[in-house]
Amino acid sequence: QVQLVESGGGLVQSGGSLRLSCAASGAVFTINAMGWYRQVQGKQRELVATITNGGTTNYADSVKGRFTISRDNAKLYLQMNSLKPEDTSVYYCNAVTYSGRGFWGKGTLVTVSS
Repeated sequence: QVQLVESGGGLVQSGGSLRLSCAASGAVFTINAMGWYRQVQGKQRELVATITNGGTTNYADSVKGRFTISRDNAKLYLQMNSLKPEDTSVYYCNAVTYSGRGFWGKGTLVTVSS
């Protein structure tokens, strides 16, 4: 019902910036909130940032002041500044509907070199 496709990942130097995008399609009108999560091998997937339809945002402590999440209709963005090597991960786009159903994109790899 909802399809999510991430883009914008790549290789960036420590201290640099990168902007991730997520294009939502399908039953976009059913989405209540969206967010970005990241996962590295051997670790659990962790929340990076979320945003509700009302514009309320939430950030992981590790990215506060550096990352900014935003939405433009069916487009979700994550502006990442002052990147650190520990930000290296596969970043996933997430959407939750009003009925509580969750959807995931396939992920986009972000690599931050030192």
